[in-house]
Amino acid sequence: MQYVLENSLRDNGNQLRLTTQLIQVKDQTHLWAKDYDYVTKDILRVEDDVAKSVAQEIRLRLSPQKQAELAQPRRVNPEAFEAYLQGYHFFQGNTDKDANMATKYFERATQLDPSYALAWAWLTRARNWQANEGLIPMEEGRRLAREAVERALSLNPNLAKAHIELGRLEQQIDFDWVGADASFQRAISLEPGNPEGVRMAAWSAAMFGPFDEAVQLGRRAVDLDPLDEESWWSLGQIERLSGQLDQAAADGIKGLELDPDSAGVHILLSQVYLMQGRPQDALPEIERIQYPSYRACLYALAYHALGREKDSDAALSELMKYHASSAIEIVAVYAFRNQPDKAFEWLDRAYAQHDLNLNWTKVEPLLKNLHNDPRYAAFLKKLNLPN
Repeated sequence: MQYVLENSLRDNGNQLRLTTQLIQVKDQTHLWAKDYDYVTKDILRVEDDVAKSVAQEIRLRLSPQKQAELAQPRRVNPEAFEAYLQGYHFFQGNTDKDANMATKYFERATQLDPSYALAWAWLTRARNWQANEGLIPMEEGRRLAREAVERALSLNPNLAKAHIELGRLEQQIDFDWVGADASFQRAISLEPGNPEGVRMAAWSAAMFGPFDEAVQLGRRAVDLDPLDEESWWSLGQIERLSGQLDQAAADGIKGLELDPDSAGVHILLSQVYLMQGRPQDALPEIERIQYPSYRACLYALAYHALGREKDSDAALSELMKYHASSAIEIVAVYAFRNQPDKAFEWLDRAYAQHDLNLNWTKVEPLLKNLHNDPRYAAFLKKLNLPN
């Protein structure tokens, strides 16, 4: 990362002032600074004006498509923009309760301004979360998510976020891995500086292995935004899948430094410690996981590794409460405990409900006890994943 853009926004009733500074990272030199004054209803012009100014200052070349986009100032209902910001704020909370609140605000944004493509794209993300976590019926949630992303793309076919969310749905609902990867690559071409698009392309590459390309993309996402804890734990997960356990833990801990409550990092570290034969070290990490299904799954694994079978059974019973959205976690427990018949029974259930994490069936090390079973190769074929 060569440059950082630092901004401050002051709201004075109906007037806004944005102060922005461009800083060169290597020596913390302030290259450029400027104030922008707007009335509240023109807030979305800020991004376009700053993008033009920064591009000119550091002599970036903008594509003709981006130039044309920036030449057409966007207007949005200020109340819709405020609702969108509220939705975005809640979604960053990363809990089921926050996802429900985010959905409420994204829906309000689209109601206040039905032409607000970015709000529709984020509504896709929130609806998909609700469906995957069992907060609303899965079929209904995924239908609503697909409708929202189709609306976003019809309003703005060049919106990178919409292509990212389309890719998620192509993976999770359609098992269309090639189509999903194309969507992520399209997002990167539209917005190469967006770490989320690069992260999703990294995950897409990791699904098939080998992992060289996936790790490279994961590191690129970190380079784009070293302060994004999600990029750190995403890189760590790819490294864990590839067997680079020490590096996975080290990169996960960097994410934890940015967000000590990151559920993704605590899940990652729990898995790494289990794979390293350190189940006792996994327990305090599991305790800090916010999601009850993941917590129950990892407790079941850790207790089994510690020889505490009654506790493992109790954790598995707790996990069963979330079977409608967590079948693949149940598979992981049975596979880890070397109970293949039960594992394959739950794999079929995970397939029937298009479980969120089915795309990791081929590369998840916790499923290694299934690899020599002929049912495993048959299942990968059913998922359109090469053996």
